[in-house]
Amino acid sequence: MNESAHVVLVGYGEMGTKSSSVRAKMEVRLCENLQAVLDDRSLSGRVEREWSRIHVRNTDDPEAVAAACAEVPGVVWARPSVVCDPTLDEMVAVCRSLAADHPDGASFAIDEDRVGPKDAHDFSGRDIAREAGSGVVEVTGAPVDLDDPEVTYRVECREDAAYVSVERFDGPGGLPLGTQGNAVVLVSGGIDSPVAAWEMMRRGCEIVPVYVDLGDYGGADHRARALETVRTIARRAPNFDVRVHVVPGEDVVQRLMDTIEDTRMLSLRRVMLTIAATVAEDEHAHSIVTGESLGQKSSQTGENIAVTEAAVDYPVHRPLFTRDKTDIVAEAREIGTYDDSTLPVGCERVAPSFPETNASLSAVEAAEPDDLFELAAEAARNRRLVSVSQD
Repeated sequence: MNESAHVVLVGYGEMGTKSSSVRAKMEVRLCENLQAVLDDRSLSGRVEREWSRIHVRNTDDPEAVAAACAEVPGVVWARPSVVCDPTLDEMVAVCRSLAADHPDGASFAIDEDRVGPKDAHDFSGRDIAREAGSGVVEVTGAPVDLDDPEVTYRVECREDAAYVSVERFDGPGGLPLGTQGNAVVLVSGGIDSPVAAWEMMRRGCEIVPVYVDLGDYGGADHRARALETVRTIARRAPNFDVRVHVVPGEDVVQRLMDTIEDTRMLSLRRVMLTIAATVAEDEHAHSIVTGESLGQKSSQTGENIAVTEAAVDYPVHRPLFTRDKTDIVAEAREIGTYDDSTLPVGCERVAPSFPETNASLSAVEAAEPDDLFELAAEAARNRRLVSVSQD
């Protein structure tokens, strides 16, 4: 974009299907979240609600602002835009100006939207497309491709102003963070759990990260990697408390190692869910979240998941349940948590040589020592909060 761009348009999707009162509350929350991200990154800009759009005005760096906005849950797209009078001549002039940076030989299309009553303008949307397209062709000689253009000039014409842009930053969609209550998320040093945490954030849910410290069984970098992945996703929500509840779990794990063989990993999962439930009660969370994917590990077969979930009364959400590992890895790369998640996770040292893949609840319970869940609850009560802030 050239130096005259001074407004960033922010578009949302699913929020628009809500009732007017619910949508208004969500818009307010989204504006707060956007402003918090800009302030946290020292990006100038004032977030405002106008019509069914959110605008960022008074920004010195529209591209950086748009890129930051596109990381925020609830945002479908963000566009650095030039504002002009809603006349055909003005809109065409801006398109011609933006076309000065058009890549050589790249095809293009005009995507226009004229909003307002018919008598608001003396031209139609088709007129905008035709005249703006002609202007771009005159400047660039570029071919028009309405099906799969390499560059799209977006013209949004409203009653009192028009907005023209040529860049679009795609966002995660979903709902604004802080509109769907809070949930406890079991996080580890692996790839899956931070992606599951992000998916819950994308659906508007505040997360309460819980990390069970396995002590010597966790490996030297296990805890550090878990905290770093939480820090990465927390950058998208600087106005929320994303401190990690670190639970000392070594004594519980040692009890498992001393008493249980084939079903040890299932009991470990049951212990972790019990710890999460204890935290959920204290934090008034409505559910527990894990990074489990059906069939990915021996403890994640359908039968075994049913056994582990029986340990708690809270709903257990699994955002990645039907996802292939390749898709989870791709999303981890996209949100920036992959590099901190790729070393082997320490809990592999806890796994038995021949883990049970089709357990029954009665068999698992029979193998568990009587004091196991008391130890788990005590560990949860001894947890400490660890900040992941960059400060």
